[in-house]
Amino acid sequence: MRISTGEARRIALAAQGFGRSRPEYPSVRHLRGTAERLNLFQIDSVNVLTRAHYLPAFSRLGSYDRALLEGDAWGPKRQRRMFEYWAHEASLLPLDLHPLLRWRMARAERGEIGYQALRRFAVERRAEADAVLERITAEGPLTAADFENGSSRSGWWEWSHVKHALEWLFWSGQITTATRRGSFARLYDLTERVIPPAVLALPTPSVEAAQRALIERSARALGVATASDLRDYFRLKPAEADHAIADLAEDGVLVPVRVEGWSQKAWMHRDATTPRRVRSAALLAPFDPLIWERARTERLFGFYYRIEIYVPQDRRTHGYYVLPFLMDEALVARVDLKADRQAGLLLAHRITLEPGAPVDTLPRLEAELDRMAAWLGLDAVRIGAVVHRG
Repeated sequence: MRISTGEARRIALAAQGFGRSRPEYPSVRHLRGTAERLNLFQIDSVNVLTRAHYLPAFSRLGSYDRALLEGDAWGPKRQRRMFEYWAHEASLLPLDLHPLLRWRMARAERGEIGYQALRRFAVERRAEADAVLERITAEGPLTAADFENGSSRSGWWEWSHVKHALEWLFWSGQITTATRRGSFARLYDLTERVIPPAVLALPTPSVEAAQRALIERSARALGVATASDLRDYFRLKPAEADHAIADLAEDGVLVPVRVEGWSQKAWMHRDATTPRRVRSAALLAPFDPLIWERARTERLFGFYYRIEIYVPQDRRTHGYYVLPFLMDEALVARVDLKADRQAGLLLAHRITLEPGAPVDTLPRLEAELDRMAAWLGLDAVRIGAVVHRG
């Protein structure tokens, strides 16, 4: 089966929840439907605009109440609908994914996966991790800073031994995030004190069945994808994913397709839809699943995108925290955004219009910026430079 690039774009956009009319009053039901469709919200602590895990739901639903997400993610156990774990990256996931990731937790517990500093706590430094676990068991939820010498010494990558122990316990599923403090610091607690008992009681599938289920969810969320795209969604290695792709193809869940301009073979989920057109207007977080895999973004949209947070200011091309603007079926602009909370302003430092951007790009983008400002509780939008690229 052969499809055009335009058809692949529409399939992907529909699978990701674009092209639907936004609800007038987004509810917790709408939010949970979006979480189920996407499977996860990637967590990022950068707060120059708002933290990234809030943005994908805004892009699809409009002005929802962020407290709804916080309640599902970090609220009381009886209310909780999500948990934190390493999926794509650090992510918020619907609770029904917990059984599908237990094989990864078990491998981490045995020291088979993770970087070397973590693996040590599965073997030669196990006693240190056990001591950290015993203190959480006895005292209740704790942050890394609650442990003596538990804070980072001089930078993100120079974590203390306690922080490494906590991360290994988290990676192995023995502890999880109870809640987040105002600074966004994780408050760790025993998993059985956070995850509802009904979820922990769900049967644990075999490793192969879990990996197959993850690939099927990836395919459903992406619509059409290469094998690399399917693996990337939950960060599966070829040995963990390729058997699942083959099984799903044999069962007809994945349909082989050739996409115009793609050198790699692709797969389409059998339930994927191909709309005749997609109407949309959305600012996309740097870690939105529509665009987080940059090579796929180039294949689908012809849009080269890199986040420049870690690039020195004088070498940045488009800005510090740049959000692509999706309009209908194309990425037509990118905006360097900052929430100036003290002044009550959404600052669009620089808007870069892509070559061939339609004439109505700027007014539709401005309408979306106004919507975002209102959602963030800001009074107005201030636009700096507007640049036409190419």
